[in-house]
Amino acid sequence: MIDPGTFESLRPYLFSVAYRMLGSAAESEDVVQDAWLRSAAAPDGLASAKAWLTTVVTRLCLDRLKSSRMQREDYVGPWLPEPVPTGAVETGEDLLARQESITLAFLVLLETLTPAERAAFLLREVFDRDYDEVADTLDTTAASARQLVHRAKSRIAEGRPRFTPSREGQRALVEAFCSAVQQGDLTELERYLAADVTYTADGGGRVAAARRPVHGAGSVARVMHGLVNKAAVAADAAPGAWAGELASINGETALLAYRRGSLDTVFVFSTEDDQITAIHAIRNPDKLAWLRQHPPNRPS
Repeated sequence: MIDPGTFESLRPYLFSVAYRMLGSAAESEDVVQDAWLRSAAAPDGLASAKAWLTTVVTRLCLDRLKSSRMQREDYVGPWLPEPVPTGAVETGEDLLARQESITLAFLVLLETLTPAERAAFLLREVFDRDYDEVADTLDTTAASARQLVHRAKSRIAEGRPRFTPSREGQRALVEAFCSAVQQGDLTELERYLAADVTYTADGGGRVAAARRPVHGAGSVARVMHGLVNKAAVAADAAPGAWAGELASINGETALLAYRRGSLDTVFVFSTEDDQITAIHAIRNPDKLAWLRQHPPNRPS
């Protein structure tokens, strides 16, 4: 049995492992709770409770991933992970791989991998487990684990998103962009957008959202301009209907848009240097439920 105090100290880490595997905060909490129940059966004299629990969490996530693939195929419109406050999934270690691996763009890229490839890649490349540990977790050989990691790295290299770790610079850029959006100057808007910027919205068929990604600075500028115009019309009809605030979500700067005090949309911005390279808009109410219950700290 694992001591309750030890488990609680590892809970944030285990949640971060599960979230990277599943892209769902609600499911990750369920997995961690299930791991807690199973910790009562942990063998005595464990060399590492952390390693044992990591294996348990990974295997539980693999079971969920295998059963959820059909649901992802039937999803209405683009699928995006559930947004979470950055602090909920940061593991503290100063490693670029761990910072990058919580971004929405990277989590979407992980969806192209098989469950086994995803687990092997995360355990080896993000959580720095040796190949014997990866093999033990996946019930395979070290040689097979190496092949899984190699295939995953090859696929990820083809579409790896650009990533800017400077959060201060990113926040300043997003603030300037949001100001330009409010002013409604399309030419000014395009100045902040990369030529190949992509806007992706996830409504899940529950609320209005673009069914396909929008590409290009001009097109994305018009989309953002149109969204602000719609919000302005609603605000005229009901003063104070809309409000927004910036927050750190999934390691990047995000705009949280509230309608009548309830979280309506989360816009997460990916940037490189002084331009925005991607905007992910999560509107599916089911995917905002966890964030509503665990709101990020308001910026000072």
